[in-house]
Amino acid sequence: MTDKADSFDVIIAGAGYVGMAMAVSLAHARSSMSIAVVDAAPAGVWKKDGRVVAIAAAAVRMLETLGCWEEIAPRAQAMTEMLITDSKTADPVRPVFLTFDGEVAPGEPFAYMVANKDLNAALRRRADELGVALIEGVGVTSFDTLAKDTIVHLADGVSLNTRLLVAADGVRSRLREMAGIRTVQWDYGQSGIVCTVAHERPHDGRAEEHFLPAGPFAILPLADDEEGNHRSSIVWSERTEDANRLIAEDEIVFEAELETRFGLKLGEIRVLDKPRAWPLGLTLARDFVKPRFALAGDAAHGIHPIAGQGLNLGFRDVAALAEIVVEADRLGQDIGAIDVLERYQLWRRFDTFRMGATTDVLTRLFSNDFAPVRAVRDIGLGFVDRLPKLKNYFIKQASGLSDKSPRLLRGEPI
Repeated sequence: MTDKADSFDVIIAGAGYVGMAMAVSLAHARSSMSIAVVDAAPAGVWKKDGRVVAIAAAAVRMLETLGCWEEIAPRAQAMTEMLITDSKTADPVRPVFLTFDGEVAPGEPFAYMVANKDLNAALRRRADELGVALIEGVGVTSFDTLAKDTIVHLADGVSLNTRLLVAADGVRSRLREMAGIRTVQWDYGQSGIVCTVAHERPHDGRAEEHFLPAGPFAILPLADDEEGNHRSSIVWSERTEDANRLIAEDEIVFEAELETRFGLKLGEIRVLDKPRAWPLGLTLARDFVKPRFALAGDAAHGIHPIAGQGLNLGFRDVAALAEIVVEADRLGQDIGAIDVLERYQLWRRFDTFRMGATTDVLTRLFSNDFAPVRAVRDIGLGFVDRLPKLKNYFIKQASGLSDKSPRLLRGEPI
């Protein structure tokens, strides 16, 4: 290794919630380790992120353990109920086929809706308290993997040494490409439209997912804003050509199309921000690790939002990799050695591929209007609704709570 100022035990590429959570998890458990986060985005740009995410109960337990949740909680919205319907857009009545109560334990909701900027702010504050180095506005241009360390080259000409490089730079990960890791991927021909709406009546914490012919339409509850507006987040899947047309339409036309899907149960609705759309597909990395290199979050897997598990899969990566790295370091093992990193791959790859396959099947099953298929899936939804034990199993899986989960997801320190 070179001079101490230029060397870190772990360098994480990507300062989104996965990258920052990884840094905080490692620094919280192992204060002797030096951690750096490198991000190409300019400083402060994260504050303009208007997106929201669903955080499952296990991830909340992790954030509590890391000392972040207390800051997030006042602006988070608990999901108290989940309704699932299957209908056509023009249907005057949408029968509810499946309902989920919103708690995994008394007083513990199975998920919360949280603003990205609130989540990122809490993680950044905690990272700063724990002494994590944050290098912003400079991306990784290349890296050289050697026997005992990796040299990471930045866009400003600086080179840093590390024992382990973690790529958390998104579904189009440049570092994954640099590492020569191939992916399995395909496009669903759909795009996800995202926006925030205000409505007259309160949602009471209820989330809804309507399976429509073009794809799922989700209404996710948000906390009221500072002006007292009742709000919900919309995640609306449409065929890509229709999605591009919709977001290019006049505001009045867009709101009219939105209202036909949203319905009038919460009164008059109003779009609060500019709708955005992004293509939906499946991306699964064939390998999660190489010597002194690991993928985490969307860099390892990008899935359809139909089950709302994207962020939570990323947090499972964080908790698993952090636990393996910390335990290896405590035992005096090389944290970048391939035999250590393969423990992480073994732990996470099956779960990731299973979730990818599940969301793929659900997307293909529910994004069509073929009458026999609709009949079978509606019978299936009704069957699940009548079996409390099966419903509880699905809630537990969605919440990320399992006896085999990493310690952080069970609310235990590493």
